[in-house]
Amino acid sequence: MIAVTAMLLYVFAPALIAVGASWERVSEIQPWWLAAMAVSQALSIWCLWRLQAIAIGTEDHFAVATSQLTGGALGRVIPGGSATAAAAQYGMFAAATDDEVRRSAVATGLAMATALQVAGLCALPLLALPAVLLGLKLPGTFAQTALLGLAVFAGMALITALANRSEPILHAAGDVIGWIGARIPHFNPPEHLGDLLVSVRNDARERLGSKLPEAVAATLGRWIFDFLVLVSAVLAVGASPDLWLLLLAFFTAQLLAQVAITPGGIGVVEAGLTGALAVAGLTGPQAAIATLAYRLFNYGLMLPAGLVGWALHRRRLALAGREEFDPDELLGPSS
Repeated sequence: MIAVTAMLLYVFAPALIAVGASWERVSEIQPWWLAAMAVSQALSIWCLWRLQAIAIGTEDHFAVATSQLTGGALGRVIPGGSATAAAAQYGMFAAATDDEVRRSAVATGLAMATALQVAGLCALPLLALPAVLLGLKLPGTFAQTALLGLAVFAGMALITALANRSEPILHAAGDVIGWIGARIPHFNPPEHLGDLLVSVRNDARERLGSKLPEAVAATLGRWIFDFLVLVSAVLAVGASPDLWLLLLAFFTAQLLAQVAITPGGIGVVEAGLTGALAVAGLTGPQAAIATLAYRLFNYGLMLPAGLVGWALHRRRLALAGREEFDPDELLGPSS
């Protein structure tokens, strides 16, 4: 993983250097634009906290916030850190919360929140559909990524609908995974996986229930406010591209970030976003400055925020006389 990360950073080094060279220009951005970016980023993160709280089935937003900030910061500094970030958030939440939330609900809730985020991201091109129908001409790159995102969204929606309506499909999926697991060394899916999938489905349905509209709103808010960070950065550098092209540029960069191996997508996102902004109509210098300003809030400031979240988490544990979560509690004495 480290070798692949190093290779990718080497490949994207020119883009990183070009974006980094714009730092002095970023410091010239007017304070009100910086304030707008900060507020938009804060609202995006708050929507993410609310989404996770709904998916887990808790009202302990303090535990959700501190664990998400810390896990998110960890995922931004470790190659391929998404899994580590999720594990860190799970452990911190399990140690800190006072809610009577089953630990399995925490794990499935975080997974549900992640799935909803991906679905919400892939649905963003739908917002530009009216403009396209009214004559907006899309560059080929944006058209291809939009179609890819919509295909992923449609696939996720179809799988969700089938899983929600048909228990035999879940049992069949469990049987297939079990059959594959028996033929792959060191891959041991749990027994009766089909029954487990049905149980997880029922649990998720019960937790979302009447809160599904709020969960959808939080999902969209998470991405729309993040998009407004980029809009503020673009306006701050004096550019005025078509809003819908800017939305598709944002979508393209975020789609890259979902599959990036480098920590926090560093290098990959900068290269992708700079190129996408250029396609949307920004000049090279404008695209570089706007990208760096956006990443300052989307990436850079989340690192110290994660440190603050970890400190608050540790203080809460100390005041409650608790210790950090021990994974051996789940694995058993033999581990």
